Parts: sequence; C-alpha cells; structure tokens
Amino acid sequence: MAAAGDEGAGNEPERGASAGAFGGSRHKVAVLALDGVIPFELGIPARILGTARHPVDGSALYEVVTCGLHAGPVRTNADFPILAGHGIEVLSQADTVVVPASYELGPVYAEGRITPELAAAFSGIRPGTRMVSICTGSFILAAAGLLDGRPATTHWSSADHFQRLFPRVRVDPDVLYVDDGDVLTSAGVAAGIDLCLHIVRRDFGAAVANAVARRTVVPPHRDGGQAQFVQRPLPEPGSAGTSAARMWALERLEQPLTLRQLAAQEAVSVRTFTRRFREEVGLSPGQWLTRQRVERARQLLESTDLGIDRIARDCGFGSGTSLRQHLHAALGVSPSAYRRTFQSAPGR
Repeated sequence: MAAAGDEGAGNEPERGASAGAFGGSRHKVAVLALDGVIPFELGIPARILGTARHPVDGSALYEVVTCGLHAGPVRTNADFPILAGHGIEVLSQADTVVVPASYELGPVYAEGRITPELAAAFSGIRPGTRMVSICTGSFILAAAGLLDGRPATTHWSSADHFQRLFPRVRVDPDVLYVDDGDVLTSAGVAAGIDLCLHIVRRDFGAAVANAVARRTVVPPHRDGGQAQFVQRPLPEPGSAGTSAARMWALERLEQPLTLRQLAAQEAVSVRTFTRRFREEVGLSPGQWLTRQRVERARQLLESTDLGIDRIARDCGFGSGTSLRQHLHAALGVSPSAYRRTFQSAPGR
C-alpha cells in the first residue's frame, strides 16, 4: 500500500501534455465511474480527499482524478450523465483506486462474475495499490478476487446477496466500513464519507481529517465499527433522545462518568437511557465513551507535547498504561509511535 505521507504532499503537479492525468508527487487517487454510477457517491472522494490540505502551507495532499472504462460520457442513476475526462490508463498510475456504487453492474451483481472490460481495467492496476469501494462497489472488488479471505462490508440491504455470491469473503453487514490495510470497503451512501475521512485520518492524522470534516460540515469521526442501521437515529416525536447527555459527556471526558450520571442528563432511568442510546447511536454508552476518549487522545498526541500520563488523565483513561492499552486496541500502535508518525506526517 502506498503511504500518502511519502508522496511529497506540498509539491505542485507538473503541467503540460507530457504530464498525463497525474503529475507531481501528491498521493494519486483514481475514481472509477461506471455506467449507472450514483452521483452522490461518485463525488465523495473528490469532496473529502480532494479538500485535504497541508496544515502549514495549505497545499493539496491528494490529487483526485475521475475516469471511466473509456473517456467520455458515463450514465448515472440520475437524470444526467457525467463526463469522464480519462480512461482506464490512469488506474495504472494511481496510489489509491476508489470504486463507487453503480446500479448497472450486470453480471457482477447478478452472478458475481467480472466482465472482460472490468478485468482489463483491473489488470493494469499496480500491485500494492490501495483499493477502496463505496457501497455496492464492493461487488466489483469481490468479483475481481480482491476480497477473498478478507473482511469486508457493503450496503446492509445487499449483504446477504453479497455473501451468497462471494462465500470466501468474510462479510460484516453491521459496520460502517472495514479497513483491511490495502483494501477498504464501506457501507452505503454516507458511509463513504466516513471511510474517506478515515483514510485521511490514517494517512495524515486526526487534525487534517477534522479540518476536512469541518469544511464539509459532517461529523469528524464515526468509527467503522458503528452500526450501519440503527433502530431509531432520531427521537420519536414527543420523546427524549440522548444528544444532551452526549454533549454533556464530551465536555467532561476527563472525568469518571457513570451511566447514572448520563441518564440523569435526560431525566430517565439507566435502563431506558441505555436502550435509547444503543437505538440512536448503534453502540453502548461505554463503547461510545471509549471511542470519544481515544479520539481526544489522538488529537492531543498530534497537536501537543503533553506527556502520555497527562494526556491519559485529560482523556479520562486515568493512567498511561490504560491509554496505551486502549490506543493499541483501537489502532494497533503505542501513543509514542502514533505521535512520531502524525506530528510529522503532513510534512514528510
């Protein structure tokens, strides 16, 4: 997998006919638009990855190019086509290839069989290129054999069909996205935003990803393990939700918060609060709190020189040992390794 930080993010691309679709040394992202593509999902990589900026000089960190199987018009599932300026030749130059969903996958969706055109397109992708799917774009990755033996997800409504077609894939229908290193898959529609923000966070750290989220006016972090389909994403008319308790908790992450305290913010019993919380968020209150504390720790590790024990206390983990355990469980790295990576990542 190409590391985005190794791409010399501050360099401007070369100009001129000889430069081709990609130029310079920024991390190169090719988005494959197929007939029947959903415009919303097609636009996510350009809107999220394409707006990631170096925090010091403001230069673009990714170069995003859209291509079709052939340069020219591509049908969408809306009442308008899009014009792909490039063909599959750009796939061979990409560090990351993104495949959004399409409603015209033909034998890929019906039989799990890749078409000759798609097979030819994928044959030109360099080994080690990071592969990403949004929604049912995962069917294309699976048909190409890229998901065999791997964990993956897709839109919840297609998960059973996906598993029948591709029994060698370890399908998880309940999560927003799955990161398996050089292959990443997301659930439907807006989960593609979460996955692309996760990619920015993984490549360049939480501060850069949070800046993109603020610019896009979306939540900065919905963890991949959060449920795709929650029973009650908004409170029913006349009933209380749990948003006030969550806001209250976010302002007090350094404190030892209890379920009783959280329930008190909504004036309900612990049992009622716990049920409503899981219905709305898709996680237990304890899981949600831990993830918010890990996210706070990541931000402090990137943006401050505070000691590990101090960060642990400020995030509510109590001790450096506890912070190390939780960060390793979430990210697979120690706090010091995370800090070394991401305090310098945008300038590498």
